[in-house]
Amino acid sequence: MNAGTPGPRTGSRSAILDVIRAAGTISRVELTRATGLTAATVSTVVRRLLDEGLVVEAGRAESTGGKPRMLLQLDPDAGYAVGVHLDHAGITYVIANLGGQVVARWRRPGAGSDDPRDVVGRIAAEVAATTARVGVDGDRLLGVGVVSPGPLSTTTGMTLAPPVMQHWADFPLAEAIEDAVGLPVLLDNDATAAALGEYWSGGVPTGAVCAALYMGTGIGAGIIVDGTVYRGRSSNAGEIGHVCVDVDGPPCWCGSRGCVEVFAGPAAVVARAAEAGIALPGRGVSEDFAALARAAARGEEEPARLLGESARYLAAAAQVLANVLDLDLLVLTGASFAQAGSLYLPVVQQRLADGFFARATHPVRVTISSQASEAAALGGAALVLQAEVAPRQAGMRMVVDTLTELPAGSGVA
Repeated sequence: MNAGTPGPRTGSRSAILDVIRAAGTISRVELTRATGLTAATVSTVVRRLLDEGLVVEAGRAESTGGKPRMLLQLDPDAGYAVGVHLDHAGITYVIANLGGQVVARWRRPGAGSDDPRDVVGRIAAEVAATTARVGVDGDRLLGVGVVSPGPLSTTTGMTLAPPVMQHWADFPLAEAIEDAVGLPVLLDNDATAAALGEYWSGGVPTGAVCAALYMGTGIGAGIIVDGTVYRGRSSNAGEIGHVCVDVDGPPCWCGSRGCVEVFAGPAAVVARAAEAGIALPGRGVSEDFAALARAAARGEEEPARLLGESARYLAAAAQVLANVLDLDLLVLTGASFAQAGSLYLPVVQQRLADGFFARATHPVRVTISSQASEAAALGGAALVLQAEVAPRQAGMRMVVDTLTELPAGSGVA
């Protein structure tokens, strides 16, 4: 299939919906230009989408001399999705509408050492209670996107669980939640979901090559190329936390040695802080890491040294991502960056400014997500929304230069 040329009718519908979503409002003429479809095809598909209630007319654009063009936009209330981020430290939920706007967000105690079946029961009760409280019509709920640390299998859930979640290994996560909630469930790893959430909510321009560098309990990355998530053979692409930076380094829980996560991950930072005699809350890695970040921000020497060391290893991982993928944009996201992103951002920026291989051609823009603490949960909801509204065919690329301009040599605007 040629780039920018959707194939079957389903592809045309998906292409049009995705461009409308990315644009906010757009005319039929602009849709024709952006998708490469014929005017007749755009007219037919738009008429069907209006009849289905997914798209509405949103007034007319300013006249440029002729008859003002009618603008189209998604009806955000036509459907909703629930995102659930399952982690040892906490379970984060969001409910997002069809336009990607979050209408509810909340956090509850994590999976901990509880039996997975009990946790699934809690998740089902939380989803039912909150959708009723915020007034979301159950008939408009499209499904639940569940995300968790990888690596994952779509049938058995976590195939190799982090040490604190060993009891989840091979638990049929998607099937169990689907049975308990009574809605379709999609499963993905947290870093990939975070990248999709950034794209769906408008944080990643269509046309960009972007990586979301995710740091929660562990470290991973999600990859977006021209609006399409790169997943790899088993949807476990982007495990940058398990790139080896010291062949003789300490063992990692993944089975390798000297991984980035061993040196830069929150658990490693907290462990070294404890060894150094720093007083910590002792309520788990997430809270202890947050306490260290606050201490470092206050200028306390030892916490600042430990996080600075972590940031240098993390920056090396970012450089690998940027060099391999030739990135436009790197987004730092996840709960740990929500707590300490301001300490990591300048270190990553400097490393890429000095060491990105293609820096003479273009820079890599580095930002912190505006929704870092809930990015994975938002990505879970986005999984469902994209599957419903704009499933992308392999090899399809949207040509939307009229919507999002990427100036040559300037990264992403």
